[in-house]
Amino acid sequence: MSNRITYFEIPSADPEKNMKFFEEVFDWKFKQFGNEEYWYAITGDDKAPGINGAIMKEISPKQPVINTITVVDINKAIENIKSAGGRIVKSKGAIPSVGWLVFFTDPDENIFGVMQEDKNAK
Repeated sequence: MSNRITYFEIPSADPEKNMKFFEEVFDWKFKQFGNEEYWYAITGDDKAPGINGAIMKEISPKQPVINTITVVDINKAIENIKSAGGRIVKSKGAIPSVGWLVFFTDPDENIFGVMQEDKNAK
């Protein structure tokens, strides 16, 4: 799967309170990623349409919800983003055993993530 939104991140000043909200309202389930203030959100049955995501401790009060697009070649995606008028706002970095992630803005300054899956990322 590539070039589709495959993941979202919801920043939160109080992740526990926010997780409780989504559990009560939508029956989402959460699983913490290691010891990080980051919890995977399982939003439903993987056989049904939709995506999973995460709730994370916010870095900044103005931090937006971010949708992440999975690509086959992150370096090519970076080139395409720049040549089409986008801007890289967080350089390529590894998420160990998950893949490579970059944050960028579109011409309207909306922030997105772009991810290349790679179990060997370090």
